[in-house]
Amino acid sequence: MEEKSPLPDRLLFYCRPGFEVDLAAEIDSRVSGLGWSGQAEYDPHAGYVCFHVSDERSVNLLQRDLRLEELIFARQSLVALPALTLSRENRLSPIIEQVVASGWSFDAIWHETPDTNDGKSLSGLIKALKRPLESMLKKRGALRRKAAGRRLHLLWSDGDRVQLGMSFPGNRSELPGGIRRLRFPHAAPSRSTLKLEEAWHEFVPRDQWDERLGEGMQAADLGAAPGGWTWQLVARGMNVFAIDNGPMDKTLMATGLVEHLREDGFVWEPPGRLDWLVCDIVDQPSRVTAMVQRWLERRWCREAVFNLKLPMKRRWEEVTRCLSRLEAALHDAGVRAEIRCRHLYHDREEVTVHVRLLD
Repeated sequence: MEEKSPLPDRLLFYCRPGFEVDLAAEIDSRVSGLGWSGQAEYDPHAGYVCFHVSDERSVNLLQRDLRLEELIFARQSLVALPALTLSRENRLSPIIEQVVASGWSFDAIWHETPDTNDGKSLSGLIKALKRPLESMLKKRGALRRKAAGRRLHLLWSDGDRVQLGMSFPGNRSELPGGIRRLRFPHAAPSRSTLKLEEAWHEFVPRDQWDERLGEGMQAADLGAAPGGWTWQLVARGMNVFAIDNGPMDKTLMATGLVEHLREDGFVWEPPGRLDWLVCDIVDQPSRVTAMVQRWLERRWCREAVFNLKLPMKRRWEEVTRCLSRLEAALHDAGVRAEIRCRHLYHDREEVTVHVRLLD
């Protein structure tokens, strides 16, 4: 068993398996920018990254300043303790001992696994341990009714391997594993429709949907065929310019809300200012960013959601290059905008960017 520490000395981040190197590069960059030092550690395709802090300050301070909503590749952010290797004859005692030694208290316990097939196979074990662990932690005073919303997370990477972390309200995902699971609407022409729906959940507060995603608004979908993203716009009652040389779904066209134009999305210009631009074109990230930049500089839309298809290597570097250029160009053009970027659950080799003009 690994040596236990009474105080947390690391941060734990969940991510999509296969993107550990990208998340580690992002964390290294952002931590350095905040004046901290440390080292990211991960195993390929593990689905999480651990950042060991080499600083005498409390790691809680770093977690507070490293805002999850500003991270691209992280699904969850936790203050963590060293991982435990457990005996299969007595899994619970080491967990209890580590919690008590840490001094942590919390009002909820979440058992989670990496987003892998091996992780999913642990559901039976987790179910068997859940109630006994809660009972023992209540007796030790760690699990209690009012603990300021703090939550204990147990990340099970194997049946005898678990890492404990703590999350805090206001800087965490409120979704198990940091994953937003959406039901595919069978009327939609393609599964890509879930990417735009998740983007709205991520970037537009739910109580603002009627205002910012309202019926009668106008939108353009560049690279629309067969209509997965257009379907989401039409479902909200928007009128849509669907720009693509390919065929659109016939049922979608029958709504009367879609005008299909067989043109090149990179050169098409709208007849007036629109409420939304959405784009899921498969092309170089720099080229897509430059096209959206032109739309925003000319204020052809109020908000935009677009995906950047990433290279196999140095994905963090490519994303930051595109976003930095976009931010600088809008600043130079006198365009005030809010830019956010996330690697969403329904994304794969891509990230989703949202831009909202502020004037």
